[in-house]
This record gives sequence, C-alpha cells and structure tokens, in this order.
Amino acid sequence: MNTSRRTFLAGSLAAGTALALPTRAATEPLPSPGPDGFARPARYKLGLVTYNLAKDWDIPTILKNCTTAKFQGVELRTSHRHGVEVSLSAEARAEVRKRFADSPVDLFSLGSAFDYHTPDPARLRQDIAATKEYIRLAHDVGATGVKVRPNGLPKEVPVDRTLEQIGHSLRELAEFGNSLGQRIRLEIHGPGTSLVPHIRRILDVADHPGVGACWNSNQSDLEGDGFDANFDLVKSKIVEVHMRDLHLTEYPFRRLLTRLNEIGYTGYTLAEIPESADPVRVMHYFRSLWLAYQGLL
Repeated sequence: MNTSRRTFLAGSLAAGTALALPTRAATEPLPSPGPDGFARPARYKLGLVTYNLAKDWDIPTILKNCTTAKFQGVELRTSHRHGVEVSLSAEARAEVRKRFADSPVDLFSLGSAFDYHTPDPARLRQDIAATKEYIRLAHDVGATGVKVRPNGLPKEVPVDRTLEQIGHSLRELAEFGNSLGQRIRLEIHGPGTSLVPHIRRILDVADHPGVGACWNSNQSDLEGDGFDANFDLVKSKIVEVHMRDLHLTEYPFRRLLTRLNEIGYTGYTLAEIPESADPVRVMHYFRSLWLAYQGLL
C-alpha cells in the first residue's frame, strides 16, 4: 500500500469515527407554497460546491455538515482536502463511492479546472487527456459527471476560433464520457468566455447530448439584452447551477429560481460561497433564503 493510499484511508476512517452522521435524512418534503402562490414546490435540489466553504473538509465532514444543513448533494472541487483525485487507487475510489452511497448526500459531480482555450496544441492534448482520467475518476467514485470551464480568450487568436476549439474539445470528451455514463458540464466562466452568447456558440459547436451548461450566476448574465434573454439562449442546455451568496441584491436570484421552475429543471442548484468560521449556520441561512425566494417559507 503506497503512502498516499494509507494517508487517505487513515484520515477518512479516523474522521468517520469522530463524526457520526445524524439520523435525519438530508432530503425532506418541502412545504407547500405560501399564500401569495409565488411558486409550487421546486423539483430542483439544493447542494454545495466545496469551493470555497468546504475546501478544508474531509469526506466525513462534508457528509455530516450537508446532512445537518439538509443539503442534498455536493460537487467536489479538485485540489481540496477531501482528496478525491486521479491519484486514488481502485480501492480508495470504491471507499469514496461507498461512503456517499451509505449517506443521504448525493455525490453529484466532480469539479475540474480544465479549460481548453490554450493556443498551444500540445498543452490542449494534455488537458484533454487529463480530463479523460478525471472522467474515469468520476465514474469510479459514483458521480454522474464533471464540471469543466472556459477561462479566457487568448488575444492572439480570433474569438470564434477559440470558441470552436473549446466546443470540439468538449465533443471529444462527451464521446469518451458517454461509455462511462458521465456528462460534461460546461461552467459559464472566465474573462470574455462568461458571456452567455459565447457559451451558446461553444455548445452549438460541441453538438453532443452529453454536453450541458452550468449556469454560474455571474454578473455578466445581465449584459447585452439582459438576464431573461441570456437565460433563454441556454435554457434547454442547463444541467447544473452554481449560486453565489443569495443575499447579493445585484443579482436576480429569485428570478433565476423562478425561471428554473418554469423550464422544469430537476437538477442541482449548488451553493458556491466563501468559507466561514461558522459554516453550518451559513448553510442553514442559505437554505432558508433558497426556500424563501421560491415562496416556500
């Protein structure tokens, strides 16, 4: 057994002993809509991105805190303390899968930092190959897909050429992931690339049912013809949603949740929020606002 394998299992088992999970399930029926009739109970679900609130949590802590705060699922961002990385052995991957399967928390996704906008062909091939290894990891630990991102537009390359390159890369990855039951979730992200029309262009080039959009709640969602027009550009492709702090009044979070309900979205809305000295209390507040914006509190 190598050192990384021993370290991973020892840490997980020790923490698991110290952090017994609550018996109450994370998923409970939501209340009926309030008297204003604002929204029917949502069919989408509440989850957490480990970036940044949970970046220092191991897996037992993630499971304990999500269960306590009634968060139904999680996206594990690469490079965080949970240690779910491609370096894990087959046995360690099975251990991660079992921990989530035995809990009320769903391992929805793995969050990568791959982006595919580089003008260097050799680096692009390296990033695609590395993503394929990450897709295998997602399959082995029981996730249903991986989050990838565009992260900029090289100044020396025409914009449309970069968008096409990203789209072709995603198609290759989706074809690879299809045999493993994995979906590619493209985060609306990065300088220039976070403009929703650019994301629509990437998705059109990819042209694969295994590629969807991760709505990222950026201020750039309000640019051009505005929030609703941008949402409409990709509404048929949304397979994941990231949300910042819901108290940020410069972003129309209530409108976002309403639109998700209108299109019949049934996936995850994931809190991607800053770390806190009192994280579970913050999670409780986040869930309360999430419910309130739907007219359910």
